[in-house]
Amino acid sequence: MKRSVAIVILLGLLIFSQANADEKKPISTQIKPTFRGSFQAGYGGGTGGQASFSISNFARDFPLIMRFGIAYLGTDPGNPAAARINFINDATNGTPEEGGHIWDFRLDFMYPVHWLGLKRGYFLAGPRYSRFTGTFDFVGGNEVFDIKSNQLGLGVGLESYFAMSNRMDLVMGGGVDNYFNSKIYGHDTSYSPGGDYVNGRDGYNYKSADKAINQPKFEFRLMMGVAYSF
Repeated sequence: MKRSVAIVILLGLLIFSQANADEKKPISTQIKPTFRGSFQAGYGGGTGGQASFSISNFARDFPLIMRFGIAYLGTDPGNPAAARINFINDATNGTPEEGGHIWDFRLDFMYPVHWLGLKRGYFLAGPRYSRFTGTFDFVGGNEVFDIKSNQLGLGVGLESYFAMSNRMDLVMGGGVDNYFNSKIYGHDTSYSPGGDYVNGRDGYNYKSADKAINQPKFEFRLMMGVAYSF
């Protein structure tokens, strides 16, 4: 009995001393975050460019790279006559001119892969947020108005890096983004997906308003540019 107690006490002391030693043992490697900035141009629901900033190795054993990007894309805003009749009036006078743009904000989590023989490929996925604005001007008809929508979305993609120097890379990538329906508004009228309208025009609803403009929905994305590691 005494021998068993002694063995238990000895084992306890060994475990305690080992745990204490592990606590005092210095960390073998320091955490050294890596930062990278990039600029890409191409198509993603419209043509334009995207600036991004990424960080990796910011937490031990965390396998993903985090990247935040902002894109500005020019786009076709939709059908001027349909937009006018859904949000303004039934008039048809004036020569229509239109222009549109999208501010696109995205957070990507990037995971290294070697698909398709890529040596420095990354699978990426994350949330999206877009701010769409379509401007319609009926020249000679005294009618100028903006139609807007702000949407959340999700996206996935594949991207690859090719070294141009020790710090600079050529970047090529593509993917798909899906944006969810949200309120469309302009002038003093708005239509919501759930059927809540403000000053909605008789005979028109969210479906007809959504059809009139080209707010982001399911969008393919193809970009190319350069990245610089700090």
